Amino acid sequence: MKDFAIIFRKNSYFVLLTCLFFLIISGCGSTTATHVDNSNTIPLTTDTAVSNNDNNSSLIASSEKESSKTETTKDKTTTEAAKPSTTALKGKLTVHYIDVGQGASQLIQTPNGKTMLIDGGNNDDEQVMVSYLKKQGISKVDVIIGTHPDADHVGGLDAVVDAFDIGKIYMPKVSSNTKTFESLLTSIKNKGLKVTTAKAGVTIDLDNQLNIKMIAPVKTYDDKNEMSAVVKLTFNKNTFLFTGDAESGSESDMINSGVNLKSDVMLVGHHGSNSSTSQAFLNAVNPTYAVIQVGDNSYGHPTSNILKRLHDKKVKIYRNDLQGTIVFTSNGTTIKPSVSERKYTAAAKDKETNIQKSDTTTKKEPEATTNNNDAAETKTETNTNVYYKNCTEVRVAGKAPLYEGDPGYSTKLDRDKDGIACER
Repeated sequence: MKDFAIIFRKNSYFVLLTCLFFLIISGCGSTTATHVDNSNTIPLTTDTAVSNNDNNSSLIASSEKESSKTETTKDKTTTEAAKPSTTALKGKLTVHYIDVGQGASQLIQTPNGKTMLIDGGNNDDEQVMVSYLKKQGISKVDVIIGTHPDADHVGGLDAVVDAFDIGKIYMPKVSSNTKTFESLLTSIKNKGLKVTTAKAGVTIDLDNQLNIKMIAPVKTYDDKNEMSAVVKLTFNKNTFLFTGDAESGSESDMINSGVNLKSDVMLVGHHGSNSSTSQAFLNAVNPTYAVIQVGDNSYGHPTSNILKRLHDKKVKIYRNDLQGTIVFTSNGTTIKPSVSERKYTAAAKDKETNIQKSDTTTKKEPEATTNNNDAAETKTETNTNVYYKNCTEVRVAGKAPLYEGDPGYSTKLDRDKDGIACER
């Protein structure tokens, strides 16, 4: 035993080293194996995750943020969706159908004080337009829409562009070689403005309480009237439809496009011409109120057919030629007109029928001629015994407007040389 102790002391270092070696092998060996397994798995997973984050982090963050917002604030989301309707009740929408004679112009004043002007009447309505807008306290027109290039719709817009600060201008992709249209383009250019194409699908961002969309022209047409920009404005529960001179072809395409045409107030297309307000279109719009922008004219506008069609549909009719400027106000729930509806009578129908059975036989507004103006004037005036000193005489005679070729027409009376004299 004594000898064993001596041997152990002599070899204790060797024994301790041996035990330590076995402890390391038995204890650390399994740890090393586990570490190797993890090192072969984790880096691959981490690399893949980093790659996904680099490519999609913004999308994921946005998606998660919106998802979280939707899941945790459903009540808030519902409230926000209904906010426009609630806010609309605090404001007022005003729509003016300005009396510009045989022409068209609508002024929209929004609940938040923005303004939109659709068309601007004839050339001799320039001062009328500027004065009317100033009377409403307007210093800036945020949106101008020229529905199409005809003089009775854009004739006064150049003066508006010149006199006011202008936001944005929309016009359809159709041109005209008349001096009226050229004058408007010149005013736009001089202000450093650009024209945005008016067409179906365009949304106008004017007031966050309003939804304003263009629903026509749906396609390209050869006829300028068919190219008219048609605008639908929605203010909470109330809707207005502005039709320009859109005719039955455009009306049919609007119906076929599937857009919701239902509106409370409809501007009757093309001043009450037989070429517009087809029965199918009227049924689709199904308005409570109809406004006819019309003045003294030789077309027979509005025609008896259109008046009867509106009457049969129990639509309340309003007319500039009989009632002057007409203003509708809306609080988003109810609409109030500034005047009472114009009652339909058989006598009015007979009178309009006598003026002209159908305006489909009337002359289209001619394009500006490139012939020498003096020669045209001489030719016109030597072929007729009728002579008018000025437009006042023409109107007193009940012949306004005069078209090139009509008895009494002369380029002296046709200020803008577009083939139409004494438009109003």
